[in-house]
Amino acid sequence: MTSSGNCPLCANPGGDVLWRNSRLRVVKVDDASHPGFTRVIWQDHVGEMSELRAAERDEIMSVVWQVEQAQRQVLRPGKINLAQLGNMVPHLHWHVIPRWADDSHFPQAIWAPAPPRPPAAEQAWQAHKARILALLPDFHTELAAALSRR
Repeated sequence: MTSSGNCPLCANPGGDVLWRNSRLRVVKVDDASHPGFTRVIWQDHVGEMSELRAAERDEIMSVVWQVEQAQRQVLRPGKINLAQLGNMVPHLHWHVIPRWADDSHFPQAIWAPAPPRPPAAEQAWQAHKARILALLPDFHTELAAALSRR
């Protein structure tokens, strides 16, 4: 693996590793507000998709699609947000973020300030989030199984 000494995704896994091979890792993002948030990280220190060969781009995107599919099958979000930013960490990684119409930031991006919610809406989200959290072990198991069949 090529790395950059000051890159946090070179120095650390970036979350709990759910699956990895020699080129990629899939990690659980520790974000209490956004259950199921998953990151797909290219192992080598590469900043842009255009730096990968076509087969490598196909490989990373195939894993992104598999994460999305497992999220949809198990967690049943209303929407999946995909983001490949790299503004703060110039190391190629994709955010795969399940979203629900009642989540804390909907319809805003998760990086935007959360819109104000009445207490009843916040209570409803907390109850919904508890049900989602209970599904996370099943999501992780399904995802690891799907990726192991690659």
